[in-house]
Amino acid sequence: MIIGILKEPDVDNRVALLPENVKTLIDLKTSVILEKGAGGRSFYSDEEYKNIGAEIVDREKILSNADLILSINAVPNAEYKNLSSNQAVLTAYGPLFNKELLKQFVDDGLTSFSMDMVPRITRAQSMDVLSSMATIAGYKAVLEAAKHLPSFFPMFMSAAGTIRPSRILILGAGVAGLQAIATARKLGAVVEAFDVRTAVKEQVESLGGKFVEVEGAKDDASAGGYAVEQTKEYKRKQQELIQDHAKKANVVITTAQIPGRKAPILITKDTVENMKPGSVIIDLAASTGGNCELTQNNKIIEVNDVKIIGNSNFPSEMPSDASKMYGNNLINFMKLIIDEEGNLKLDFEDEIVKGTCITHNNEIINERVKSNQ
Repeated sequence: MIIGILKEPDVDNRVALLPENVKTLIDLKTSVILEKGAGGRSFYSDEEYKNIGAEIVDREKILSNADLILSINAVPNAEYKNLSSNQAVLTAYGPLFNKELLKQFVDDGLTSFSMDMVPRITRAQSMDVLSSMATIAGYKAVLEAAKHLPSFFPMFMSAAGTIRPSRILILGAGVAGLQAIATARKLGAVVEAFDVRTAVKEQVESLGGKFVEVEGAKDDASAGGYAVEQTKEYKRKQQELIQDHAKKANVVITTAQIPGRKAPILITKDTVENMKPGSVIIDLAASTGGNCELTQNNKIIEVNDVKIIGNSNFPSEMPSDASKMYGNNLINFMKLIIDEEGNLKLDFEDEIVKGTCITHNNEIINERVKSNQ
């Protein structure tokens, strides 16, 4: 089997696999072709890939010759149209949102895998790219906030007087939120965290944060650890409590997302208008609409002296380690779909393979995606 690695678009500095990962694929009896310059923005040269056995080619050759095409971001739809039904693509194309591309894959009979749909079960933790990238996003969000905040994070006591520590409010205590808590605490801030899932309270407190709890949250064990849609009454109480805590905060970091839906609004325009001048909001859900009502994706705006930063692409700003983590996740998954002769195998009895495979033989395989149609 020939595996092709595409160069990511200019807005993303990562690469799907580093040279060390490519060596693993070659050891699995596959051939690897890499688009020229694919690893450059992650600080890995074509020569490094070539030295471990990869062939450096142009993009057209990968799209026409590769049996399995790898990328992080979905490539333009027009390029997929040139693929044949005996080729497969392994990317992270958001099939719950990207329904147009999903339909194209079904119509064209392409086999597609999406790494953002890896089941969140214990056996698949080593393949969970969402958690890997969320770790980076949570870390970078705190550093970005510190850069823009006009005051210190930690308490300082000096001859010039005492500087009070900054107060950080983190909305969503998933992987990104927990990493943000840990990083903010290391920088000396006072941290509060909110999440609809009361099960994360212990984790928040173990990292030194205070858990802000709203009574009456609806939890769903079948949601795979994600937040679920809440009742109107709960949302009303949630909004009141969040606004109360946001008024006192110097930084608000929002991370809440619901798969297949627009991100929930947690910070309203009214909340922003009542925040302290000089405060900073970092919205990690910007690409799916944002948790702040005023967020603009990939932009920094100011409203009433409150800076709102919409950024869902922080992993691209740490391309070396982000690529390493993504590549390790990818390799762990690919070991499940490559047989002893280096060919593609699809064992739909394996819940990880079935959950990550989205389309095959003109059908939708993933049950969550199927029920979302």
